[in-house]
Amino acid sequence: MSGEPHLRALAGYPPAIIDQVRQAIAADRMGAWLRGKYPRLHDIRTDKALFNYVDALRARYLRNAPPLARVCYDGKLQQVQQALGTHARIARVQGGRLSTRREIRIASLFRSAPEPFLEMIVVHELAHLKEADHDKAFYQLCNHMLADYHQLEFEVRAWLCHQAAGGAPVWDAAVTAA
Repeated sequence: MSGEPHLRALAGYPPAIIDQVRQAIAADRMGAWLRGKYPRLHDIRTDKALFNYVDALRARYLRNAPPLARVCYDGKLQQVQQALGTHARIARVQGGRLSTRREIRIASLFRSAPEPFLEMIVVHELAHLKEADHDKAFYQLCNHMLADYHQLEFEVRAWLCHQAAGGAPVWDAAVTAA
């Protein structure tokens, strides 16, 4: 894979799986497969709509988690940090007390993606409110919030590989939200 930087998102997957993705990209089948499986884009385009979406998931699955101060799309996230989403705790001293604000930023490429892809990234970042590390407890929480979390994570990674290889856009402006 060192000679194929477009497959970097699949690091850690078995060679047979990586080879299947490589062949699908080379044969120009990846885009059509993703479009067939996820024909519609979501309509969560604004930061306010994203905040409401994330907060609803937080309220449903993580009732005891602290509220979020900010949720937004971030256009620089993937290019600068090689991340698809981030979570942050920002501590400030105000007077004699310490206050903590929690923020989630989602890479703006998910603004034009199917809702299951957006949901997978949001669930991942929400899980960090309870579990800091990517350990067994973290992934159990992700699976609790989204039963097919691992499959969606793989499909997002395959989509990223397709894009990195210079594949044609999978979804275009003509695709409307459900």
